[in-house]
Amino acid sequence: MYAHSARNEHMPAVLKTFALSLAIAFVGTLAGNYIPTSLFLPLSILEIVLLIIAFFLRKGKSLSYSFLYTFTFISGITTYPIVAHYVSTIGANLVLTAFGTTTVIFGGLALYATTTKRDLSFLGGMLMAALLALIAISIFNIFWPLSSTAMLAYSFIGVLVFSGYVLFDFNRMKHYGISAEEVPLMALNLYLDFINLFINILRIFGILSNKD
Repeated sequence: MYAHSARNEHMPAVLKTFALSLAIAFVGTLAGNYIPTSLFLPLSILEIVLLIIAFFLRKGKSLSYSFLYTFTFISGITTYPIVAHYVSTIGANLVLTAFGTTTVIFGGLALYATTTKRDLSFLGGMLMAALLALIAISIFNIFWPLSSTAMLAYSFIGVLVFSGYVLFDFNRMKHYGISAEEVPLMALNLYLDFINLFINILRIFGILSNKD
């Protein structure tokens, strides 16, 4: 019993760091209103570069808090055009509803993943394969845009994949524990789960509201 609680002693720190990351991203989104349009592409490229760096750093399980907060701030800025687009097309209320829906789904999945006795680590391989497929389709979409129906299906699959990652990440923390050094890395994983879940839900709301 003690060993189990000791393994999970850093989970509150992960949740606090994750919450702070979301807050910093929110400040970044607000700051995005004042960023020149010409800077969004370079910032998006920088975000991708930082994500690739984080991917390689995760093998050593060492990610600094300053790296995490820098990444989430830039991520917040690059999310601004997406949020602004949907605020102007479907309204601020629906955007807030999408955010609330994301929070409820995320919280529900986190609760299940940390209370179930099942070890969900078997999801890892399937989720990675699905994530790579989503990335490939998103690149394809840049050159050959998908129809609204195909994009709706893509977004629903995205919700399933990132919901799976919420389950996987929380369950992994419960069953295998985390060290103090891993806290920023796990907070980054949860941040990416949340923000991608939000963007996919927001896209679904946008497509469905345009179909009405």
